[in-house]
Amino acid sequence: MLLKTYFYEYIKPIVARDFMSQETKYTEDNIRSLDWKEHIRMRPGMYIGKLGDGSSADDGIYILVKEVLDNSIDEYVMGAGKTIEISIHGSKVTVRDYGRGIPLGKVVDVVSKMNTGGKYDSKAFKKSVGLNGVGTKAVNALSSYFRVESSRDGKSASAEFSQGNLENEEFLEETSRRKGTKVSFIPDETIFKNYKFRNEYVAKMLKNYVYLNPGLTIIFNGEKFFSKNGLKDLLEDNNNIEDMLYPIIHLKGDDIEVAITHSKTQYSEEYHSFVNGQHTTQGGTHQAAFREAVVKTIRDFYGKNFEASDIRKSIISAIAIKVMEPVFESQTKTKLGSTDMGGDLPTVRTYINDFLKTKLDNFLHKNVEVADALQKKIIQAEKERKELSGIRKLAKDRAKKASLHNKKLRDCRIHLGDFKKENYLETTLFITEGDSASGSITKSRNVNTQAVFSLKGKPLNSYGLSKKIVYENEEFNLLQAALNIEDGLEDLRYNNIVIATDADVDGMHIRLLLITFFLQFFPELIKEGHLFILETPLFRVRNKKQTFYCYSEEEKREAIEKLRGKPEITRFKGLGEISPNEFVHFIGDDIRLDPVMLDKEMSIEQMLQFYMGKNTPDRQKFIIENLKVELDYVEDEA
Repeated sequence: MLLKTYFYEYIKPIVARDFMSQETKYTEDNIRSLDWKEHIRMRPGMYIGKLGDGSSADDGIYILVKEVLDNSIDEYVMGAGKTIEISIHGSKVTVRDYGRGIPLGKVVDVVSKMNTGGKYDSKAFKKSVGLNGVGTKAVNALSSYFRVESSRDGKSASAEFSQGNLENEEFLEETSRRKGTKVSFIPDETIFKNYKFRNEYVAKMLKNYVYLNPGLTIIFNGEKFFSKNGLKDLLEDNNNIEDMLYPIIHLKGDDIEVAITHSKTQYSEEYHSFVNGQHTTQGGTHQAAFREAVVKTIRDFYGKNFEASDIRKSIISAIAIKVMEPVFESQTKTKLGSTDMGGDLPTVRTYINDFLKTKLDNFLHKNVEVADALQKKIIQAEKERKELSGIRKLAKDRAKKASLHNKKLRDCRIHLGDFKKENYLETTLFITEGDSASGSITKSRNVNTQAVFSLKGKPLNSYGLSKKIVYENEEFNLLQAALNIEDGLEDLRYNNIVIATDADVDGMHIRLLLITFFLQFFPELIKEGHLFILETPLFRVRNKKQTFYCYSEEEKREAIEKLRGKPEITRFKGLGEISPNEFVHFIGDDIRLDPVMLDKEMSIEQMLQFYMGKNTPDRQKFIIENLKVELDYVEDEA
């Protein structure tokens, strides 16, 4: 029987009967007004996106840091203060700028009254990062401790809050402190559970700030971040220069800056896009316009109607624009929705197209070697595409059939049209191996945002293989189709891609093979922080009253001490041994994810060669040394 029929024939009459049996009242008592901090604390996702525990770069604790930093950046943009200091020790964050300082009589209002701030005055903040006056209020409401201090004109004022409630206010007539603003806060553990700041994510955020603001110095826990060449530095720092087909093309205008090159080895497109200093990780109108303008300019330059995919294949680029009062698709500002530049300027699309049509065309005319190298790259991409065309068509047909029969992918409602698209940041795809493991995750997952992709056996070692293998190999082809990443990350279907395998030798090998696949063909997935390893407990320690799930020997010892006596101890050997009723704890609010990050000291090719190439003395030495550390640890435990 169809579910719809079942609902109307059986469920609806029961619900209606129960509802009508209750006396329904609608009086003044049903109406409730929330003050600013209550609303933020009750609906934090509306203000900072997903909560998370700090394992993902877009988790809420980093949005809190960004919201405070944005105000300091705006001060620098206005010509006030060239240095920003930030420190993170444990759970406490402190940000100090040397800008103009908040007007002393408004220190409390600016961080605790909605729709209050200097950015509503478009004369003072024409192209600000944040315009709605919410940022620091959200940080204040979502922090167990929040302190703001402003110094200017030889005087200072400060205020301390807890969960948005004013605890203390102080005003000094005289002070020797340098002008500027200092904010300290501790994210509230009742909202951000088991969180931990990862310096790698904070450092990446700060680097983006200095790339977009050449001349600005940011000091993070004593480490200095500074950029002289803007987006050119961004591409150089994020990629191996030897892998670049030609020197970076760096173009600048009044409200736009772009940097472009192509990779010798990378297959997919890679974009870093920004609006008014905000990293738009999900792109938007400016990124779409940039991709379109690159194709049009290059077609016109060579006088040939090249395929767009051939032109953009292996492109590595960055674009930053400044827009009057930008409109983003969410409070976390990860995707630009504006179509206009603002003021008397044309649309975003026209502005970017006109800029590249002039600047990029001029550059290619003046740099013949770059133009020749680019043309050869496009022709090679065209040749490879034609060779793959038949295979790609067959692969897409197989992927569609597999999707229809639900062989590999159990999708989530956000992609079935039943869930709001603004919840994209919460979307997760678990990649599992084996029927029992995928079955447990499928039964215990959040069907709104979590999907499951089931592998069959070990994936192929793709190191050194061409893109052709992605279409010929069923596992890789269907995984690529599930993620929708054939033409880049702009339409990536899941924000978090989680490898969920057993913590044994076979499981570790599967992890390594999957990471190799992504590094080989889609490295930007890892560069942009989308790939994770699911951590699951090794032990369950319980008695009749309490149960502890332990992720290490140390946690097991602590659990035994807490329970005393002789508790029952279970060692989980594989994901399939964990029942769905238990699994729900490990992929829900308390999920533990270990992000896969690139080692900036090694190129992707070097990493793949080291871990997946032929055995070398260096790798043997690495394994032996790490095995010795593990054996020493086991001896100590004994």
